[in-house]
Order: sequence, then C-alpha cells, then structure tokens
Amino acid sequence: MANDGYKLLTYQAGRDSRAGVLVADQVFDAAKLTGNAAHASVLGALNDWPRAGRALAQAAKRIAGGKSRVKGTPRARVKLLAPILYPGAIFCAGANYRDHAEEMARVQGTPLEKDQRELGLSPWHFIKTARASVVGPETTVKLPAYSQMIDWEVELAAVIGRPAKNVTAERALDFVAGYTIANDLSARDNGRRPHLPDSSPFKFDWLGQKCFDGSCPLGPWITPASEIRDPQTLGMKLWVNDELMQDSNTSRMIFSTAEQIAQLSTRVTLRPGDLVLTGTPAGVGMARRRFLKPGETVRLWIEKIGELRNTLA
Repeated sequence: MANDGYKLLTYQAGRDSRAGVLVADQVFDAAKLTGNAAHASVLGALNDWPRAGRALAQAAKRIAGGKSRVKGTPRARVKLLAPILYPGAIFCAGANYRDHAEEMARVQGTPLEKDQRELGLSPWHFIKTARASVVGPETTVKLPAYSQMIDWEVELAAVIGRPAKNVTAERALDFVAGYTIANDLSARDNGRRPHLPDSSPFKFDWLGQKCFDGSCPLGPWITPASEIRDPQTLGMKLWVNDELMQDSNTSRMIFSTAEQIAQLSTRVTLRPGDLVLTGTPAGVGMARRRFLKPGETVRLWIEKIGELRNTLA
C-alpha cells in the first residue's frame, strides 16, 4: 500500500461496528477523521461519498505526512468485518471471462464457439442476497448441508458511490467509490432443478446455487477508486489451502467493469453501497471436479487491494 494511500474498512468496536481508515498499518476511526457522525458507518460514508471521499483522502495524507495528532490502532489489534455489512444489492456477472465460459461449457458437454460480446449480447447479471450472504475476512463459512459441491470464484467487486441511472460506459467509473474482493461461492449441485426439461423457465435454481448463508465473503477493505485508475489491469489469484487454483487478470473480462455498470444502470438505479461483482476467470473447482471441504482455507488476492481469507466448516 502506498504511504499516502488509504483503505476504507469496517471494524469491530465493542458490540458495535464502525467505519475505519487504514493508513500505514494503523486503523483510524473514519467519523473522527472527517468530523461527521454520518461517516461512522461505511454505508453512511458512501451515501455522502463525494464529500466523504475527499475528507478521508485529505486526512490520510496528513497522517502519512506526520501532520495529524489523531491516534490510530495497529491493524493487528483490530478485528475487521466485511467492509460493507449490508450492501443494498449485489449484482453478479455471469460468464464474463471467456476462459471460464469455455471450462464450464466443457463440463456441460456443449461447445462454446462465441462469447457474449461476439454474439452481440449485453452484459448479463444475476442477484445475490446481501444480508445473509456477506461475511468478512477471517470468517468461518459453514458449508450448506444441502450441497456437496461448493465451488470458489475470485471476483473484483466495484462499490457504487453515487446514484447511477442510464450512465454511459465512458462515465460509469465516475460512479464507483472503490473496489474490493469477493468470493462468489456457488453450490454447483443446486444450479438445475431435477425432473424439468432444460427449456423450462423453472429449471434454474439461482437461490440454492448462489444465495446460501455466507456465500459472499467480502473484503478485507475497499481501495478507493482514486487509487485504481484502471480496474482492467489488475492481477487476481485464488488458492485453496496452498494450491493455486485461479491466476488471471481483469484485462481478460469480456465486458469491462464500466460496460457492466452502464448496462445495469439502464435497468435499475444503482445506489451507494451496491456491489457489482464483475465475473470470475478459469480455474474453478467444477472444471476439475474438486470442491471445498470442511477445514480448508480459501485465500484470494487482487492487485492494489490485498488479500481475503476464509475457512470452511
């Protein structure tokens, strides 16, 4: 992390949670830095993002330059929670990396000749539940009893910081407050309901596959968009225990982060605190018939953001 940069996070404060700022491995209370009580939560800061973002950046610069008297707490002594505890909505891109679409097509025995863009299609998203799905770093995720095939997916998540409706791709990133890491955990054996033809509109079970409790580990913090000028140049990796499973770059997306936000904004108004999960590359467990087991640790890394770690139980 750059010395003059900062990360926006949520930390445990007694029985409460509060928004914090990480600077030089010290955590500072966000509301105390800005002098605005509304910034005591990350969602409160995002609802006032143009002003809150500037104030936090200025405070971080003073701290890094030794010009602030505000006291911080060493990061090692702070319990981090999910950076946004209760996102408004979580939009997840499907089949947005060609190599992942190809590996899933191989599993299903269907050749993939063209990707969504080549077919003239728009970005495609499904919705993941927010309050039950989101868990923070170092959290133990309980595997759902109804599935034996829980899979991993490292994804770059864009955090919306301004209301966005009918925005262009050229302007879409102006509405992003920052970026974090998400693991779109998936119950692969619950994607399709049995005894129904593939042509049935009731065939697919997105709730069972994507929305079980703890299915969206998030964190460890939000890197402000001012520190990631181009979200399409970020390395990304995922390990299960110490085995590298996914190793890719956001440059391999079919539809860019900006194009996804623009498309979503034609359908709904994106609000501060909404998340856009931008898709996962090749390397998921489904392609190798290898799924998560109790006691295993999943570790995700995205360049300029950091590392997210969770254990399965």
